[in-house]
Amino acid sequence: MARVIVDVMLKPEILDPQGQAIARALPRLGFSGVSAVRQGKRFEVELDGPADEAALGEVRKMAETLLANTVIEDYSVRVEG
Repeated sequence: MARVIVDVMLKPEILDPQGQAIARALPRLGFSGVSAVRQGKRFEVELDGPADEAALGEVRKMAETLLANTVIEDYSVRVEG
């Protein structure tokens, strides 16, 4: 069994209002030195078999089809552990 991580983030040119709200809230909570925050999503996909190229290709297909909106988001796929 293998675990594959899919990280999804808004593309750099896309406005991130949630990230901006978090960045504005941090100083009020006593945190300083943060100039920007971008929020994203993390998906953990457990595979029945090994994380070979065929399986990773399927996970990439999942990301493009369901997990990420590729018009406004980028994604990365990596094997954990």
